[in-house]
This record gives sequence, C-alpha cells and structure tokens, in this order.
Amino acid sequence: MGIKLSNIIWKTIVYVLLIIGSVAMIFPLIWMVLTALKTNLQIMTVGAPWMPKPVEWTNFVDAFTKLPFGSWTLNTVIVTVLTIIGTVISCTLAAYGFARFKVRENNFLFMLLLATMMLPGAVIMIPQYIIFNQIGWVNTYLPLIVPSFFGNAFFIFLLRQFFATIPIDLEEAARMDGLGPFGILIRIILPLTLPALTTVAIFQFNGAWNDFMTPLIYLNDSSKYTLALGINFFKSGAVGAIPQWNYLMAASTVSLLPSLIIFFIGQKYFIEGISISSGIK
Repeated sequence: MGIKLSNIIWKTIVYVLLIIGSVAMIFPLIWMVLTALKTNLQIMTVGAPWMPKPVEWTNFVDAFTKLPFGSWTLNTVIVTVLTIIGTVISCTLAAYGFARFKVRENNFLFMLLLATMMLPGAVIMIPQYIIFNQIGWVNTYLPLIVPSFFGNAFFIFLLRQFFATIPIDLEEAARMDGLGPFGILIRIILPLTLPALTTVAIFQFNGAWNDFMTPLIYLNDSSKYTLALGINFFKSGAVGAIPQWNYLMAASTVSLLPSLIIFFIGQKYFIEGISISSGIK
C-alpha cells in the first residue's frame, strides 16, 4: 500500500510539473494571438484587459494587404525548399561516408567537423560577408541557399550516428546482389533512416523559414525580402507613425502556421519511419 501511494504521489508531482511547463511554453503563443486581435490603442494602453474588446479580426486582413506579403511568402518558400534539398543531400552523403567508409583520416576529419560546432555564428559572420561581397552575391539569395549544399555539422553528426545503428549485414547482402555504394545508400539506407531524415528536414525548415539575421545581412532590395524580414516593417514604424503591434502579431501568427503544419506532417512520417526501421529485426 505504501509503495502504491508513493507511486501516486510521484506521478502527481511529475504531472504537475509537466502542466506548469506546458503552460509556460504555450503562454507566449496565447499572448501573441490575443494581441493580434486587439487594436493598437488597446495594446499601448496601460492596464488594458487581456481579452480583446472588441475582437479585431480585420487585423489579419490589413496586415497582409498593407505590405507585399504574397511576394515575401513566395521568396521564403523558394529559399526554404532549396535549403532543405541542399541540407538533406549534402548531410546524407557526408554522414554516410563518415559512418561506412573506413579510412585512416576518418575519425580525425569527423572530430574536426564536430569542432566547427563550437564556433559561434558571430565569429564567421564578417568573413562570410566579405567573401560573398567580393564574389558579388550580396542582394541575392545565393548566400541563403548555397551554404546548405555544403552540409551542417550537427545534422551530419545526427545522421552519422543513425547510420551507425544499421546492421552492416544488410549492406553486405545488397553488395552481393550487385549494388554499389550509391545503390545501397538509396535503396537500403535511406528508407531505414526516414525518421532521421524527417528530423533534419523539419529542423532545417524551421531554421530557414524563421531566419531573420541572414536575410537582414545580405538582402537590400525590399522586393527580395523573406517573411521574417518583411514583418519587421510593422515594428520599425514604416507602416504608420508608430509601431503597429497588432499587425505585427497578426502577421507573426499566420507565419507560424506553416511550421505547425510541417511539424504535424513530419510527426506522421516520423512514426511511419520508425515502423519501417523496425523491419530490420
């Protein structure tokens, strides 16, 4: 009886902590949606009620008609899709090489790759800008897209660890059937690594879709802006004499929806990938 009571108390503590953590995580999202439904005067008024009165649904329409969000969304989609393709291809090839090609310098090169993760982004920001400026890539999408085709240290590490868990017997059997390294990778390895590839794609999508700093550095023409950069116009006071916080929150809420959709779609394929990988047994 005492053990059962202690288990109940322990589970209660765990659930309470999880509920508190969930509320803390979802609170900013709720605040953003409520702010998007208020007038700018309500937002700026000290002591204004939390709930919007009246509810301004027109904020969502006005936010996307006052600025060219259609072209900015298309720009963001193009950059995001190309970076996902580049990241998945480059990281998969590099990770497979580190996991399966046994050469003398393999471990040294892999440790050197991991060492690059210790460099803060601010350290390489200026050298990268100087290089891209000298080759004429400033005010183009190339600095946003091309680096993704040269791999990402964290994603390579993630995929390499996943590849290492796949039994090498499967590859030896495929090699006896006449498959080469690329055939083994495409027909044997990739279907079994769908969970890891889905994870990489989701992470890269969120990173590219919400990236603000890189477009801010390299894009000068407003017609080439991405969503994350274009939304900043509402905060800078470019639309109206003062920052339009209601439009900013409305645009931010809508721009968040693709990330949520991609997550739920990716979650479905993640579960399917686990069921496929269980076929190894």
